[in-house]
Amino acid sequence: MVNIKRKQSTQSGFTLIELVIVVVILGLLAATAIPKFLDLTDQAENANIEGMAGGFATAVSLVRAQWEAEGRPKNSTGINSVVYDGTTLILTKENVGSGIRPGYVTGLTTGDTLTTFTSTNCIEIWQNILQQPPTVSTSITDINNGNANYFVSLSGSGASTECHYYLKDTLTRNASGFATPGTSTSVGNSFTYQPANSSVVVYVNQ
Repeated sequence: MVNIKRKQSTQSGFTLIELVIVVVILGLLAATAIPKFLDLTDQAENANIEGMAGGFATAVSLVRAQWEAEGRPKNSTGINSVVYDGTTLILTKENVGSGIRPGYVTGLTTGDTLTTFTSTNCIEIWQNILQQPPTVSTSITDINNGNANYFVSLSGSGASTECHYYLKDTLTRNASGFATPGTSTSVGNSFTYQPANSSVVVYVNQ
């Protein structure tokens, strides 16, 4: 007769001390990992605005270069213009006394002397010199409704005219949602474009 001995398996759960140790370890991991994730978010937002500003500045230079290469063409009304990627763009008219240099994009129909330049011009420039640009709006309501990723505003006049482009996710929040930054360069991540001389300046406040 064959005797078969069966080995009984015993299972035991975690003790209270082991559970406490596990909870403590998870807490320590969370305390060290969460700040790193937050830092990565800030780095991504900083890279976003710097990348957009770099692409924008390059596009402005390409428009100017094409205009120069084509012999500084003008449209039918004598305004500096160039057909860039299938779209006719209006460019600045030189005014040495005011500090306005020629050949920098100002929009689709107006703004060559920067006397009638508005925030609409800023949007026209954004949408027509960049390839598949992020959505933009001058309305903070559009920003809060998720209809735009960049907020646009305008400051100055004449040669000091500047378009401000703000990355939505870096704007200050209040009870109503994102708050309008106005034209402040100390709020959120943004960059400015000065059509009088093509200056593009990045502001990182994260």
